[in-house]
This record gives sequence, C-alpha cells and structure tokens, in this order.
Amino acid sequence: MKILAMILMAAVVCLFFSGCVSNMFPGGPTPAGGLVTSVRSPSQCLTVATDASVTGSKCGTASAGAFLGLFAFGDSSVDAAMKQAGIKKVHHVDHEINSFLLGVWFQDTTIVYGE
Repeated sequence: MKILAMILMAAVVCLFFSGCVSNMFPGGPTPAGGLVTSVRSPSQCLTVATDASVTGSKCGTASAGAFLGLFAFGDSSVDAAMKQAGIKKVHHVDHEINSFLLGVWFQDTTIVYGE
C-alpha cells in the first residue's frame, strides 16, 4: 500500500512540474501532453509590429532547447528568425513547442512570416 501511495505521489509531483514547463511559452498557454507534446500556435505576445498588408512570402525560424530542465541552449527570438530569412516586415509569428517525457527534452521554435 505504501508503494502505491508513493507512486501516486510521484505522478502528481511530475504533473505539477510539467505545468511549469508547458505554460511558459511566448505564444501563451499551450496544451501539453505528459509524454509527448508537439504543438504549433500563434504568438499572442509580440515585441515586434506586424503588418497585415505584408505577404508571408518568406519564413524564418529560430530555436532554443533544454535538456532535463538543467541545460538550456539556443536563440528562439523573433529577431533571430527574421535575420535567418532576411525578413524586414512581419506578417505574423507562430511558435512550435516540442517536448518529450515531461520536459526531459524540450524545444521551442519561433516561426516568423513576412517579406
């Protein structure tokens, strides 16, 4: 009985920690799976002006990742994605979130569309 209680407690703690990992995205709260997450959503909090008259003919990406919540690396900024594709005017921005096993491996990709 003690072992079952410990397993249940560990599962609850893991779910609480996964909430921290899954809701800090620049695109706003994003649905997250406990084992695998692969979600693309529009960015809601932008630091760059968008222009609806601009075509989305170019697409630039920039990624950052983390491993075990201990090591983080990369640049997933809007600016880095714009530079990667040579974008001067932004039409819209999306974010793609990929995670495996409650954040053992995590990747956030910013996708900028514009010209």
